[in-house]
Amino acid sequence: MRLYIDSANVEQIGHLNEYYPIAGVTTNPSILVKENRPFLEVLKEIREVIGEEKELFVQLLGETAEEMLEEANFIMQELTGKLAVKIPVTEEGLKAIKILSEENIPVLATTIYTSFQALMAALAGAKYVAPYVNRIDNLTGNGVKVVSEIAQLFESYQLSTEILAASFKNVQQIHDVCLVGAETVTVSPDLISKFIAFPSTASDVAVFKKEWQKAYGADLIHA
Repeated sequence: MRLYIDSANVEQIGHLNEYYPIAGVTTNPSILVKENRPFLEVLKEIREVIGEEKELFVQLLGETAEEMLEEANFIMQELTGKLAVKIPVTEEGLKAIKILSEENIPVLATTIYTSFQALMAALAGAKYVAPYVNRIDNLTGNGVKVVSEIAQLFESYQLSTEILAASFKNVQQIHDVCLVGAETVTVSPDLISKFIAFPSTASDVAVFKKEWQKAYGADLIHA
């Protein structure tokens, strides 16, 4: 499983990138707007923090395939390093995905709510598909089941497109999509910090240290 940070907050990204095994950063218009700064400035700062080899995802806003293609080329010219563009799975989006994949521009097909949306995007050439797990649940669906169905379809048709599951409200959802076949996940900083948060771990460490210091009176090196 590869882990992406779903955020545009440079400070949070810097911290998580330092401590966790991060593969890259995903952004979307809503996330970028929250930073209240010019979006290119924010994206370039994120690139500086994560380096050139980790993936940075930027969502396109155009409604037509032609507009999306223009935006994709703009992003590729303005930013450096490993990039991918995010495109919603609409008819115009599928057209853009087909063209961009032929031009070897990586695409994440986003706003996916059904396994067949994901299948169409994969057949069009998307490198990744992003099922919205919690949003599917909120629509009385089953987000984890949709991820499982996507994984089964991709395996059946031997498609190389990867599932980059998105939209989570808790760690259990993330755990479950990893079990059913999601190769990658993009997660908000607050949830990433909960991945290893377990009270017994901290209490065990405290006991180990107390017993060691009682016997040796120092740390490992100076004992």
